[in-house]
Amino acid sequence: MPELPLPPEDRTLSPYTGYTRAHWETVADHLLTAALRYATPGQALIDLPGPPSKSGVRSDGLEGFARTFLLAALRTAGASGKDPHGFLDRYTAGLIRGTRTPGRDDTESWPEIGHHGIQGQPMVESASVALALRLTAPWTWDTLSAADQDRVERWLRGALTHTPAPNNWYLFPLTVAGFLESAGRGDTETRRAIQRGLDLLDGWYQGQGWYSDGDGRAFDHYNGWALHLYPLLHAHLAGDGPLLDRLGPRLREFLGGFALLFDANGAPIHHGRSLTYRFAATAAVALGALTDHTPLTPGTTRRILSGALRHFLDRGALTEDGILTLGWYGPHAATLQRYSGPGSPYWASKGFLALLLPPEDPVWTATEERAPTEGPDRALALRAPGLLVQTTTRDGLVRLHNHGSYKFDSREPEQAPGNPLYARLAYSTRTGPTSAANTPDNHIALEARGTRSARIRINPLADGPNWLASWHHPVFLEGGPVLPSARIESLTLAHGSLELRVHRTVGVPPGTPVHHTGWAVAVSPEAASQAGQTDELRIDGDEVTSLLLGLHGWRQQAILRAPQGTAFGPWALVPELTGAVGEDEPGTLFAALVSLTTDPTPLTDQVTTEVNGLILTAHWQDGTRTTVNFEDVPAVTESPRKGRGELRDKPPRPAL
Repeated sequence: MPELPLPPEDRTLSPYTGYTRAHWETVADHLLTAALRYATPGQALIDLPGPPSKSGVRSDGLEGFARTFLLAALRTAGASGKDPHGFLDRYTAGLIRGTRTPGRDDTESWPEIGHHGIQGQPMVESASVALALRLTAPWTWDTLSAADQDRVERWLRGALTHTPAPNNWYLFPLTVAGFLESAGRGDTETRRAIQRGLDLLDGWYQGQGWYSDGDGRAFDHYNGWALHLYPLLHAHLAGDGPLLDRLGPRLREFLGGFALLFDANGAPIHHGRSLTYRFAATAAVALGALTDHTPLTPGTTRRILSGALRHFLDRGALTEDGILTLGWYGPHAATLQRYSGPGSPYWASKGFLALLLPPEDPVWTATEERAPTEGPDRALALRAPGLLVQTTTRDGLVRLHNHGSYKFDSREPEQAPGNPLYARLAYSTRTGPTSAANTPDNHIALEARGTRSARIRINPLADGPNWLASWHHPVFLEGGPVLPSARIESLTLAHGSLELRVHRTVGVPPGTPVHHTGWAVAVSPEAASQAGQTDELRIDGDEVTSLLLGLHGWRQQAILRAPQGTAFGPWALVPELTGAVGEDEPGTLFAALVSLTTDPTPLTDQVTTEVNGLILTAHWQDGTRTTVNFEDVPAVTESPRKGRGELRDKPPRPAL
């Protein structure tokens, strides 16, 4: 990790991170200077080092140009056009050269925009180019000759005449159309693209500020850095009051829960695809401040923004020559997708959206306040996406329990092994999922003919203030077993830093082995011999400890190796419980107590349980009693602590 030439920290203005607006500007300048060293002679492509994406090297070069152009636009627009390093001159030259002869196989020409799946990646990049031009029009677009403007428009319009992917991609033509209209080049085609995108967005809206990324139930960071960002920023730049009034409250509600997904150390939640965009996860937080649709104070807003930026800069996200790596901290192949290329990480540029706020804005002048995760302990069930957020004050880390988000094309059959970035029961800000080739962490699986089942489509069942339940059909590898009537119902209840996980098997042959794993922790191979196997399983990592205790239905326990590691380390361990389905109908109950914490307390001291058929009663150490009933639709009832009139698992609203 190179030593960045950053300004001195300001611990008076920013007591938590030390970062100010000057730090953001310096980092932006550093990222741009480093990336532009890899520009082609005519500046049209930026061929960053690294393995190519599935779209090929030329498309990757456009991606490097477009995504860093967006960063340069935010940097200079936020400085009222001041550009002492001459960034915009280079991008304007590249814009002219790249659109002179699109599709030609030479050093500089941009690829033409095609349909999704057929040279479609340039459509993604067209949105960054269009947004950058919209933000910097006085210093870029307005300086072009009429002929050059016509050529740029002709290339951009390819996004309006080709078919996007059936998800957030429809917002790329919307963004292109918004720029063309702002430049006085709107027509029926641009109006249609904008209206089509907004209509689809309304259809994807699920409530509580959350959109599904297309049809189905794909909920992840795309909610913030795409589904809220593009249409609401378009409304803001266009001064479209009615559209702001329509979309803004959704963003405000979204941020009320999303703000809890940032660790006290600044890390975003490690869940979903495209995680190599890193601190782009803060884009929605900045957007809320920019459009005045946020429940967060200015000091809390900057705390989240600067916390995430510093988190990655301090942990090796840059190479020695200042290039963002393909991974999470350093390079990590399992974090990537087939569409990830060397320029992909520069969608992190969206994290610099706050630079559009003037230096005198309270987001830059207010004293930093604590992050929401540094407030009271929280357990927040987000019913719309099927996500349960769990935070604890003593460690500041965030756990996200997944009972509703999956990335799966409904046109295809469910196929194992599933996507580790969606299929797991839980994710956190300090652990990552194991790879598809290793033992899955945070997973419940059946075993048949020597193979284990996957969790693909996740179907919400029920919810409460601090718990969620879902079911899934166990799916095996192609050519493997098929259990057509089988299903697994799962419930997670958050209790402080503890997780009560209860599962019920339905329609599964008696005697079928069942495996349940807890949190994977990145450790050194030498630490494997120190992992504890007493009444409970314990794995101590450098930052966190994973604990797993079988409460009911389990016969064996083990600690397994994950030699492909996680995004948090090259080697990991996974705790596992094993049991078997019983003879009783209508199903067999399994229960475990789980914890991921920096302050481990033995789980055996925390709870005692009783099971009567499909009803489990947990008596917590603090006096709370929880009853989990799986006889029909999963339900939870709780009794308060002795001498108290409030429930332990019903905390107050956060002080955002």
